[in-house]
Amino acid sequence: MRNLTILLSCMVLLASCKNGGLFKKKQAKSDVTGWNYNDKNMGGYQVAKSKEQGMGPGLVFVQGGTFTMGQTEEDIMGDWNNIPRRVSVPSFYIDRSEVANVHYREYLHWLSKVFDPSDPANLKIIEAALPDTLVWRSELSYNEPMVEFYFRHPGFNDYPVVGVTWRQAHDFCLWRSDRVNEKLLKDKDFINKANLKPGAQQGENNFTTKSYLLGLYTAPPGKIKTKKGEPKTTVATMESGVLLPDYRLPFEAEWEYAAYGLINQNPRPSVKEGKRGEELQSNKQVYPWAQNINGLRDSRRGSWQGTFLANFKRGSGDNAGVAGGLNDRAFYTAPVNSFFPNGFGIYNMAGNVSEWVEDVYRPLSSLDFDDMPAPFRGNKYQKLYKNANGEAEIDSVGKVKMVDVTDDESKNRRNYQRGNVINFLDGDSLSQASYGYGLTTLVSDKSRVYKGGSWNDRAYWLTPGSRRYLEEDQALSTLGFRCAMNRLGSPEGNGRKTGQHYKTRRQKR
Repeated sequence: MRNLTILLSCMVLLASCKNGGLFKKKQAKSDVTGWNYNDKNMGGYQVAKSKEQGMGPGLVFVQGGTFTMGQTEEDIMGDWNNIPRRVSVPSFYIDRSEVANVHYREYLHWLSKVFDPSDPANLKIIEAALPDTLVWRSELSYNEPMVEFYFRHPGFNDYPVVGVTWRQAHDFCLWRSDRVNEKLLKDKDFINKANLKPGAQQGENNFTTKSYLLGLYTAPPGKIKTKKGEPKTTVATMESGVLLPDYRLPFEAEWEYAAYGLINQNPRPSVKEGKRGEELQSNKQVYPWAQNINGLRDSRRGSWQGTFLANFKRGSGDNAGVAGGLNDRAFYTAPVNSFFPNGFGIYNMAGNVSEWVEDVYRPLSSLDFDDMPAPFRGNKYQKLYKNANGEAEIDSVGKVKMVDVTDDESKNRRNYQRGNVINFLDGDSLSQASYGYGLTTLVSDKSRVYKGGSWNDRAYWLTPGSRRYLEEDQALSTLGFRCAMNRLGSPEGNGRKTGQHYKTRRQKR
């Protein structure tokens, strides 16, 4: 009798499970309508489970904060272009190291596979992306080996790419975004892995994140599986949480903040609460590796004083020291993971090569910037191009067509009244000032900021507060770049909540 009772109980439990009874998973539902999410029988509104932002390849997380942007030493150059000002920078990601030759050659390899160089039109695309190796030449020195071999020879694979214009660096970041997101979609089986093979994409028929999201590029579907009861899907959306934001050049404020490494007294960032960096901020450290005002650091196992922590020029005619005792062990550039990383674990934010940032240069930008969020000059707003049928289109290289926002479209807005605000607050109250490039100044709307000292710079330029500029279509043998990415979600990083949270007081019904 007892065994019969147990058997009947098990049968009841199985029947309940089969009919979605006792052990049915609770369906997520809307707090405002009560309708189920991800239920094809209740509208089929798809809501991805809350998840943290994934970490893009090569990046480190930089927790945002406040700092004093601008000069830390006497303005011996008399530029008066980096007046100190306190600003706040939201959390973001930045490359652990500078983009290396091997990385940039990967970009060129992809271009040559997608755009057949035998076509003259495609050849122009590839040639436009090539770094200028002639930047190594000088009238009174012999640098032909660097001209011929620095970019291509495997001995320089891990050295920072140079001779790259701001425009080329900007395009590299966009290409990198698309390749990373394409692989994420492949890994999640939204697209077939065959789409990544050489020859699968040709000319304008190539994957970009924006064209994929707009349905202008149809990739061969993978074997994505949906759970029972959920609407079937074969295309990822931004709401799915699979895709990452675009890689881009860091803003000047971001780059400078990240260079200081203002996180705590340890050489590596920690998730533990502790020393928060206020003393580093108030003491205004000078160099990225510094933890005291002298720019020196002692380790527990002995003093590092006297050791070069960056690749720079010590003095006239001294780029490396003497035989048997080379001070920074590099005559020109050094591998991108050389020297001491700063508090965020980022390499070569001082020395090796200077780096492009996103900003358009203006001498008094630091006074004009918003103090929060993400201080930046260079906004030129755009929107999707729509044809006569109201449809978006791609151009001859597969990128989604965009058009500039006009002043007439913006005039009735409260937060901005112009589509191009590069010159906003630039010298007069009507924001109509312009620089007479080549006549009264060398500054133009194509002048871009670059930060940090290089292998051929004196120590003065190593401080993150220093700033210089160059036209966006020019390049130098001392100038490279690294990429950044927006941080979505908690400003303290994955696994950390936003805001202060307290126990909810139970309400009487």
